[in-house]
Amino acid sequence: MDTALRAEALIDLAALRGNLAALRERTRRTGSAEIMSVVKADAYGHGALPCARAALAAGVRWLGTATPEEALALRAGGIGPERARVLCWLWTPGSPWHEAVAQDLDISVSGMWALPHVLDAVRATGRPARVQLKVDTGLGRNGAQPADWPELVAAARAAEAEGLITVTGVWSHFACADEPGHPSIAAQLDAYSEALAVAEAAGLRPEVRHIANSPATLTLPESHFDLVRAGLAQYGLSPVPEVGSPADFGLRPVMTLQARIAHVKRVPAEHGVSYGHTYTTPGETTLALVPVGYADGIPRHASGTGPVWLADKWRTVAGRVAMDQFVVDLGGDSAKVGDVAVLFGAGDHGEPTAEDWARAAGTISYEIVTRIGARVPRRYLNASDELNASDEPGILGGHD
Repeated sequence: MDTALRAEALIDLAALRGNLAALRERTRRTGSAEIMSVVKADAYGHGALPCARAALAAGVRWLGTATPEEALALRAGGIGPERARVLCWLWTPGSPWHEAVAQDLDISVSGMWALPHVLDAVRATGRPARVQLKVDTGLGRNGAQPADWPELVAAARAAEAEGLITVTGVWSHFACADEPGHPSIAAQLDAYSEALAVAEAAGLRPEVRHIANSPATLTLPESHFDLVRAGLAQYGLSPVPEVGSPADFGLRPVMTLQARIAHVKRVPAEHGVSYGHTYTTPGETTLALVPVGYADGIPRHASGTGPVWLADKWRTVAGRVAMDQFVVDLGGDSAKVGDVAVLFGAGDHGEPTAEDWARAAGTISYEIVTRIGARVPRRYLNASDELNASDEPGILGGHD
């Protein structure tokens, strides 16, 4: 770790490429579904542009983002239409519709309200739009309700017949794919099949049909269709930890979070530690200060429970996580200022994983990695030629 850094997140792009290869092998066992690399939310905290480039280098040709702004940032970063299709799905009336059409994004349309915005952008730009229609099969979030689906399909088909749009996809999203055997899974698959039949009867011939997220990719082969959306799984974390660990699925965690100890001191017994004195030392001991806190994305809910690897042992956060720092009690062990504390990583050397932090904070590993903030620089390891550190200002340390 660079001695000038307070903390850093190491992003192993070789692990990401390996995870995508493992997922591709899984989809090939049951068909020929392609993989979409989901890089929304700054690639779940890993860095959208570097991870997107690594995914493309691994042979992926579809990228997914939540917002059009995220998708446009990929285009601005040099990922043009000739390199990747980019689907974005979270739209509002004030979204950059014109820019999205001009940049050849795949625009998800989830209701009749959105189609006029797309058509206005088509007329303004003078070019047809790529549209994917989303049906709500039971998640209850975005997507057209089955009762409204035939109207949306008919309107989209009419616009396609006029040469205004191309319907490139029909898709949906599971509510409980991370709970294998949940009755909603079969119900959603049935609803999706019915929606596909309506679309086909109306004359739509989408390029891709997709409903599988990471947990469905790993556990539900009948949901793979033409495309699966790899979110958490491509970052090497298990979306179904009760079913299997990352290693069980051939995955490897991509992010390691570490920090340099900022202070070490001996304190007497019954010494209060951090706000509220929720922890007091049981005896004379050594305290080490880890200079990251909830402003960096360390969950305050993990106060008193969050695990840390320091001085060759698993430690636990002593007292409350503060905005910029927390304390660990070393007991009879010692450390020195500048030593590296590993909050989470792949677990190869005994260090905690993001899943361990999720359990400690009562949340899911998605949140643990995604919330690591911009104050923590990312350093990209095992980058191949697709990533040039000089055009990615957030990268520190070059190519390792």
